[in-house]
Amino acid sequence: MTDKQWISRWGGHVKMIMATTEVQANESKEERRIRKEELEKEPEKWFNYYFPAYAYAAPAVFHKQATKRILENSEWYEVRMWSRELAKSTRTMMEVFYLTLVGHKTIEGDRALKRYVLLISNSLDNACRLLMPYKANLEYNKRMIQDYGKQQNPGKWQESEFVTEKGVAFRALGAGQSPRGARNGEARPDILLFDDVDTDADCLNPEIVAKKWRWIEEAAIGTRSVSSPTTIIFCGNRIAADCCVERATKLADHSEVINIRDPMGQSSWPQKNTEKDIERVLAQKSYAAQQKEYFNNPITEGSVFKAMAYKPAQQLREYDLLVCYTDPSYKDTNDYKATVLVGKWQNEFHIIKCFLEQATTAAMIGWHYHIMDLVGIECCYYLMEETFMQDVIVKEVGDAGKRTGRNIPIRGDTRRKPDKFMRIESLLEPLHRNGQLYFNTAERDNPHMLRLAEQFLAFAPGSRAHDDGPDAVEGAIWKINEILDRKGGKGISVSKRQVSKGRL
Repeated sequence: MTDKQWISRWGGHVKMIMATTEVQANESKEERRIRKEELEKEPEKWFNYYFPAYAYAAPAVFHKQATKRILENSEWYEVRMWSRELAKSTRTMMEVFYLTLVGHKTIEGDRALKRYVLLISNSLDNACRLLMPYKANLEYNKRMIQDYGKQQNPGKWQESEFVTEKGVAFRALGAGQSPRGARNGEARPDILLFDDVDTDADCLNPEIVAKKWRWIEEAAIGTRSVSSPTTIIFCGNRIAADCCVERATKLADHSEVINIRDPMGQSSWPQKNTEKDIERVLAQKSYAAQQKEYFNNPITEGSVFKAMAYKPAQQLREYDLLVCYTDPSYKDTNDYKATVLVGKWQNEFHIIKCFLEQATTAAMIGWHYHIMDLVGIECCYYLMEETFMQDVIVKEVGDAGKRTGRNIPIRGDTRRKPDKFMRIESLLEPLHRNGQLYFNTAERDNPHMLRLAEQFLAFAPGSRAHDDGPDAVEGAIWKINEILDRKGGKGISVSKRQVSKGRL
């Protein structure tokens, strides 16, 4: 950060803090004591009073539960893999101030204050940036100063390290720097904050990740006292399959993943992030970027399927066989429904049309009418996984037929499917690699086809990325092969030699 950027950012913090922490000048000492004691009994009210600019949105349940764990356990190790826009750094800062100004309750009913905060990030510059709001509040938060006294200590007050008038030390440290001998008087660090210690560049090299993790375990965490209760908090996202935040989960007392949307597909913090807001932001990013930044699901694009190939579709009458295959994805409300029209031409498979969306059953049924209109008089098989042919779908398909006067000739696919990753990779990867799998060029800019291409690129072993589209394509091509083989051996089957070239 340049000096100009530093001054601008610092000025923004100071202006915001001073504007939002006005105090009651005529409040008596007794009134102040009572108010302060009441606030300290309820941390959420304490946060709201001293940090109104940061606590402007009501906390979600996971925020309150996280704070409860931190404040009730003086010896604690927690990993917070919270999405962007879920206030992991801000929430942690308010908790740290509570612990250094109010403290943990002891068994005797007294308060035990934390005395040394060590904030560690991927670089010293980034650590100082994260420490900036702490320093700004200690200098300019009028409410904090009124109730807890003057905090700034002119003799020990630098941007990377400072000690308050009350004797609490704060220090910023970049990963890899020497923290040896870190003390505040006789006190060793008793709050260790790791915030964004991982970087994209570092995570590309397993040796760098391993080296950084050794430094965290041996040097950084090694600064703590054995006999004094210590709070350790990791804040960050899972930006790679192997990263320091992910390694910390194996040692923590508690770790949690909170994504921008909950398992039901709704905003995990609706008091701040509306569905409209989330949809707007996600629409501006690729699928891989969305998954990495907002869903703790790092994706290495192209690990199985490289850039997808495109070719103009043939006239539908020229295809040996057409199959419309649907994966309705009822296992998870956050999954995508997928309907694809696939045709076999010569030794190639063409994905002619695709519908792929987090949609309702009614919308999914409507997709079939679009495909029926497209197919016209040509022969086409309509299939859906048998396990999903539940009463609710059968009923809605039947009701749609009555309304339109056109029945969808859909049948259940009774195949007992093996492991999904093995199915998709063993059948589709050789076809893609050998130039036998194509997307329809005319659909290249269709959002549904774009999603399908993104899901293919994101497909990888162990990935939590959505794969409903590739799953539907696999079902369609497997069915085409099965039908044509049954009719005379015209299908394209994957030979053992082809499979061996894959990633099994």
